[in-house]
Amino acid sequence: MTGAKSHTRFELHGGHPALDFVNSLDNRFLKDGAVELLADYSDLLGFMQQTHLLGRQHVRLLTKAASQGAGAGPLQSARELREAAASAFYGSLGGHGPSPADVRTLERHFIGASQHRELRWKRSPTASNEPSAAAWDWGRFRTEAELPVWILAQATSELMMSDKLHRVRECGVETCRWLFLDTSKNHTRRWCNMKVCGNRVKARRFQARMKE
Repeated sequence: MTGAKSHTRFELHGGHPALDFVNSLDNRFLKDGAVELLADYSDLLGFMQQTHLLGRQHVRLLTKAASQGAGAGPLQSARELREAAASAFYGSLGGHGPSPADVRTLERHFIGASQHRELRWKRSPTASNEPSAAAWDWGRFRTEAELPVWILAQATSELMMSDKLHRVRECGVETCRWLFLDTSKNHTRRWCNMKVCGNRVKARRFQARMKE
């Protein structure tokens, strides 16, 4: 990996980083084969920055840390986490859960994330009326190449263990099926992106009516 490579620009329609993460394997269900958007560690860092899970300066630090090939392992771990998460989300939508193997994979990643956090006591600013409080921080692990995987594991676990899990949907366009969080008032959203998939379906219906 080199610093000269430009990051992949991701289409973020999931409404949650964990869902956008699963969507980073595009065309997942097409016969022609899926398209891997996380081609290398640089793409993984680009995804982290674009979803605001990591800041630009932090990404630069991790880019330097992985300049000697240290990003290959974390990239593989990220893809493993992603596919186990995909199994869980799509399985839940299909009325069944992930396989036992995928559950163990998720468990391993979730535990790994929790084991690399440090408890810090954050003091409130002098001029603030807010009380100081405890908070989790990545501390001495902030420059580890595996950090993006731990952050994504934490984000995924938080979604899976929240009430929001019941609002996860998949795009109604068969050639898409990207995951998204349905935040519509009546929870009836059908497409990951109205301007793309929604308009595409409407155009097809209009053409069908014109042929009748």
